[in-house]
Amino acid sequence: MPRIMLVHAVAEAVGPIRQAFAADWPAAETHDLMDTSLSADLAADGGKLGARMVDRFKTLGRYAAAAGPDGRASDAILFTCSAFGPAIEAVRADLKIPVHKPNEAAFERALEAGSGAGSRIGVLVTFAPSLPALSAELEAMAQARGVKVTVEGAIAKGGMEALRAGKPEAHDALLVQAARALPPVDAIVIGQFSAARAAAAIAAVRSEPVLTTPGSAVTKLKKTLGA
Repeated sequence: MPRIMLVHAVAEAVGPIRQAFAADWPAAETHDLMDTSLSADLAADGGKLGARMVDRFKTLGRYAAAAGPDGRASDAILFTCSAFGPAIEAVRADLKIPVHKPNEAAFERALEAGSGAGSRIGVLVTFAPSLPALSAELEAMAQARGVKVTVEGAIAKGGMEALRAGKPEAHDALLVQAARALPPVDAIVIGQFSAARAAAAIAAVRSEPVLTTPGSAVTKLKKTLGA
């Protein structure tokens, strides 16, 4: 089975991606690499990705790709941190193995849900610095496909704090509240791995497809690696 390294910026992302692998690809060999200072430092810098942060990601990528004690190198890397798209792209350019961004698979599915004239996609987050980066990533993907996209973003303020305080029900309720405020869209993407747990609650109040990033990412990895 492929050896896949999962790189996290928040501890809350570990459970959702583990659950997604258990549901769709339990035989895959996965390992976790975490640096919780990444999200804290990004927030302290006002959400701006500077050269030093990009260099840190390259270092993480090289470490994650390196061979283990048995001589086996990683077959792929999946980053689960949604606010660092350009830094992850730098890692992708730096390595020869597949490097997947956390949201690209869900965004691909969301764009496919749109009409030929374009797509209107809702993006829900609980970490505010993620939204500009995710919107830019989604718009770039649409442009590369030659289609138009309108991004309807919503921030569930206080959601991440509620989850970290051990209040998952409050976290989910805040995401449902944010989802209710979205206009009609073709699909809704829950833009953070840590928020995937709220998918069923959001689907209960919206008629559009609700896509999670962990589930979509595992499906794409499985296809990429030929499993």
